[in-house]
Amino acid sequence: MDVMRHSSAFLLDGPPPSPTSYALVVLNQSLPSFTPLVWNRAAQLRLCADGGSNRLFDEMPRLLADEDENDVRNRYKPDVIKGDMDSIRAEVLEFYSNLVNKPFCPCIVILSIISVYIRSHDALPFRIPLPTSGTKIVDESHDQDTTDLHKCIAFIRDSTPDLDKSNLCILIAGALGGRFDHEVGNINVLFRFSTMRIILLSDDCLIYLLPKTHHHEIHIQTSVEGPHCGLVPIGTPSRSTTTTGLQWNLTEMEMKFGGLISTSNIVKGEKVTVQSDSDLLWTISIKKL
Repeated sequence: MDVMRHSSAFLLDGPPPSPTSYALVVLNQSLPSFTPLVWNRAAQLRLCADGGSNRLFDEMPRLLADEDENDVRNRYKPDVIKGDMDSIRAEVLEFYSNLVNKPFCPCIVILSIISVYIRSHDALPFRIPLPTSGTKIVDESHDQDTTDLHKCIAFIRDSTPDLDKSNLCILIAGALGGRFDHEVGNINVLFRFSTMRIILLSDDCLIYLLPKTHHHEIHIQTSVEGPHCGLVPIGTPSRSTTTTGLQWNLTEMEMKFGGLISTSNIVKGEKVTVQSDSDLLWTISIKKL
């Protein structure tokens, strides 16, 4: 069976890990303190799920309190806002819809004129790009059968057909905390898109799926995560799970709700391995960054 390797290196300072590419989805819960860091990691695509745009608008300036509030809002602009649009405030929607990536300057006007001339006269075999427009707004209020996070993950999957999904990791900021049914809905998305790497993030911990189709190596970044961790079977019991690298390892152990589940375990080194006949959730604490 193939080995799937996992790492939280995206939480480290310095150059982004290679060859992994990152996308980011911001949900409508308090932003983790490390959101500016993961925002800069997520060069592929940055989305807000409906009310997540309110959080970005309100809370990112607080996380970067030493910087000018307007500069922060202009710099941290989502590529897409997607959802049923029942939570986003009107002034936030207007702000991001009208925002452009670049501030106004006379050279933009000149480039725009040149670009129009080139396109109309076919004078040169290339096109000078115009300034980037505001955030793309995708209203899916007609779809009440999926969550806003589900809609955002589907958008990332469908809008990046040429991207190697095995090297794509989607980070979900604000995925935990608040209403329990929202958290369960977010966890369900991990199972609905089990072939994609998706990590749920809060200030306190992260969660991702370990599919039963692979053996797993989890490389622990001890400076930013741990030591507390857990392995949780959801949906179906695990008849046999075996681990290494934990204080209380499992050896062909059965896990199920109503029986044993591995919570409040502790990582003992820099690598944990997991083999199971069932999909499991892996969770580990995040240190205050």
